[in-house]
Amino acid sequence: MRFILFFFCILVLNCSKARQLDIQGHRGARGLMPENTIPAFKQAIDLGVTTLELDVVISKDQQVVVSHEPFMNHNIALDTFGNEISPDDEMRYNLYTMTYDSIRLYDCGSKVHPEFTAQEHQVLSKPLLIDVIEMAEKQSGRTILYNIEIKSKPKFDGIYTPEPEIFVELVLDVLISKGIQSRSTLQSFDTRSLELIYKMTRRSKIALLVDEDENISVKLSSLSFKPDIISPYFKLLDLQTVTDYHNKGYEIIPWTVNEISDMNLMMDFNVDGIISDYPNRVIQLVTLKQ
Repeated sequence: MRFILFFFCILVLNCSKARQLDIQGHRGARGLMPENTIPAFKQAIDLGVTTLELDVVISKDQQVVVSHEPFMNHNIALDTFGNEISPDDEMRYNLYTMTYDSIRLYDCGSKVHPEFTAQEHQVLSKPLLIDVIEMAEKQSGRTILYNIEIKSKPKFDGIYTPEPEIFVELVLDVLISKGIQSRSTLQSFDTRSLELIYKMTRRSKIALLVDEDENISVKLSSLSFKPDIISPYFKLLDLQTVTDYHNKGYEIIPWTVNEISDMNLMMDFNVDGIISDYPNRVIQLVTLKQ
């Protein structure tokens, strides 16, 4: 009888230590609100995400701007006269050649996104990282986590973005000034930026992003250090892969998981977090499983 009671206590204790899923709102909550905007991040916090996932680029006046591209994407932006931007012209609207006062004049919230037609639309501008943080800290009571992608790549250097050293330093300056380094993860597909982050700080977690046409093991071996997190395209994962990397001490947080069936599969694989355009779906699923 005592043995059974002891076994039951151990089982309960182990269950209590079960991995809590990190629910990350991709670009805020892109399925519900225009991406990478203050209302998108506010919506994600109100829904109950644990982490805000977002992207940053740099303006001409070295402001850290929240944007997935270092130009005005034709799917989300209108020009300063409210006109459509063509796919052929979008890269001419280079944020690295504009001051933030100019960038904020572009409407990035009114246009209907072809992939996310259920978004709530309003006139919105690309925010500064510091403005997102100040809103999020107030809205969450300083409990929200941040997952910030450095949007660098070699072919952008000096044209659409500064050199990686400057890029990383500017982002870290914002995190330090707002006191959120310990609640922040810095991620990138660009291993150059990850190497620099590792050299410059130990206060933030580092996540290696792995694209759908890349190999996790090969990309991981290109780093000189062990990142905290591996964040691959979700279809690169299976149960054995997740288990193997867990056994090596990595967290696994896949992107971008939007369908309920795929969310269920990732949870069955025991991933550490899920990045989704629809964090509301992940939250509902987690609630149903409790």
